[in-house]
Amino acid sequence: MFKPISLFVGLRYTRARRSNHFISFIALVSIIGLTLGVAVLITVLSVMNGFDRELKNRILGMIPQATVSSTEILPEWRPLVELADKQQHVAGSAPFTQLQGMLTAQGQVAGILVSGIDPKFEKKVSIVQNYMTAGSLDNLKDGEFGIVIGKGMADGLGLQVNDKVTLVLPEASPSPAGVVPRFKRFTVVGIFSIGADVDSMIGYIALNDAAKLLRLPDGAQGVRMKLDDIFAAPEVASKLLNQLPPNYYASNWTETHGNLFSAIQMEKAMVSLLLFLIVLVAAFNIVSSLVMVVTDKKSDIAILRTLGASPATITRIFMVQGVIIGAFGTLAGAALGVLFALSISDLLGWINTTFGLHLFDAYFINYLPSYLRWQDVLTVVSISLLLSFLATIYPARRAAQIQPAEALRYE
Repeated sequence: MFKPISLFVGLRYTRARRSNHFISFIALVSIIGLTLGVAVLITVLSVMNGFDRELKNRILGMIPQATVSSTEILPEWRPLVELADKQQHVAGSAPFTQLQGMLTAQGQVAGILVSGIDPKFEKKVSIVQNYMTAGSLDNLKDGEFGIVIGKGMADGLGLQVNDKVTLVLPEASPSPAGVVPRFKRFTVVGIFSIGADVDSMIGYIALNDAAKLLRLPDGAQGVRMKLDDIFAAPEVASKLLNQLPPNYYASNWTETHGNLFSAIQMEKAMVSLLLFLIVLVAAFNIVSSLVMVVTDKKSDIAILRTLGASPATITRIFMVQGVIIGAFGTLAGAALGVLFALSISDLLGWINTTFGLHLFDAYFINYLPSYLRWQDVLTVVSISLLLSFLATIYPARRAAQIQPAEALRYE
């Protein structure tokens, strides 16, 4: 089979055993460095993508993505819901009333953010119904004073479905015994588990029960919205606010969790930059290995030149050798990185459980997420191959500049 001379000789040089074992060692280090750099970069990018996805799907699936609220209770909140549903990017809307307090049971106390909701509408804007481990949102009925809490809260207070729990509000009420906090007894009618910090922070009660606790008429404080584009939240809230009277105000998730999202994006960018530098260093190892090969093959180059090989042919011979080293290291790293990205969540979860570690306590979710994007794999592989190709240019041009007479003088 016909092969171009540059490809033929380049492949032979790549497979040939060298008398100078140090050169082979440098080439091996180049391949290993490139493999590890690419693998780690793909794995870390997948983990960062996992955190990004979990923030969007879980945290932002629980908290209001955009809200419009009134300074007064809204007895007739349905027209506001209908108006919100007509806005661009709004996938669903629901009424809410929000209050803060403390839950106390069995001598334990924990702070909680309670939302008064209508279960029928809440399912349009929240993922909580999909993560119920006991009970249901439908068990929240006006006047029955039921509460749905997260698994973290339930475990911390030692609660199960049908247990009683007391909600203490920060507002004080005068009584013959003096000023005492306002409190109300609730029954746990549901427990959800999102696998994030919200499991021990958020609770749900019936919409009108929340109004009664605040000593207000039946109704809602405002409307929360679920969006098909979370980054449109400020614009959507602002446009809806412009269609309402002056006693309304708006908020969105960027004001409450925007810093967390920005931190993830910044960490992803900085870690990617640092790991790309590792790939760059590995690519420069190709330069050193090829420079040594050129020095070792001076006589071979001189003979090829005397047989009629052009400087361009010599350049291509060593570029072939460098590109093969780069391609082998890159593809091996890509395969290893994809394998790690697909299995790292289960692997670290098993280590965390088996050895009783607390590896993820510092994060907003209680496990290590990983989300492999093939676009990232393609980008990393392309950049690594490009760096490997660029690393071959200097040694190959140096080889082409060798003069046959000078190289053979002392042979």
